[in-house]
Amino acid sequence: MREKVEAALAKVRPMLQADGGDVELVDVTPSGIVKVRLTGRCQGCPMSKATLKNGVERIVLKEVPQAKGVEEA
Repeated sequence: MREKVEAALAKVRPMLQADGGDVELVDVTPSGIVKVRLTGRCQGCPMSKATLKNGVERIVLKEVPQAKGVEEA
């Protein structure tokens, strides 16, 4: 499942990188929770929670049905 999550994150990266940020995969738990870290300008941005839920999580759950959610590590 980790490879599928990485592929989904690759689809999100251009959007984040356009704003000077990025996302890195930290872990995928046995229960299907994907843990990521927002980096660059996304780290600490007031909109980072919205980016995580409306951008990253939406794409990951669409691309990887086994994933149960995305959380910030």
